[in-house]
Amino acid sequence: MIIDHLDNVAQYFELNPHFEKACAFLRRDDLAQLEPGNYDIDGDNAWAIVSASVPKARADGELEAHRHYLDVHYTVSGVECVGWRATGACTIPISEYDAEEDAILFADEPLLWVNIPHGHLALLLPSDAHAPVREGSVRKVILKIATA
Repeated sequence: MIIDHLDNVAQYFELNPHFEKACAFLRRDDLAQLEPGNYDIDGDNAWAIVSASVPKARADGELEAHRHYLDVHYTVSGVECVGWRATGACTIPISEYDAEEDAILFADEPLLWVNIPHGHLALLLPSDAHAPVREGSVRKVILKIATA
């Protein structure tokens, strides 16, 4: 997991061929006004999910991991908190891997919690099981970016 400010995102463009195009979505002037929902960026290579979320306690968070997509969680307003544990260290699956959703859920406890305030992002690789939660209302964008 990488935590950084949006102003520094260019240093990560080399990590993935779709990363730069996907992150350009986060620079939209109307980002804070977009309706919740899915937004196409580059077909199956990259898309955005705009979310306006209500509070969710740490106790209600479940770790999720992906195999074919990496996530970028960008906080537009509020403060999101992300629990983290290495996917390879997760031993209590709640579900089988769902290929259509590219997700598996785990009941393991996160090893650490990190706040992602306004203007910051968390880059989550397939090796990063994560549990996003929030104490208050949070508006965020999740970028889904193909790993290959």
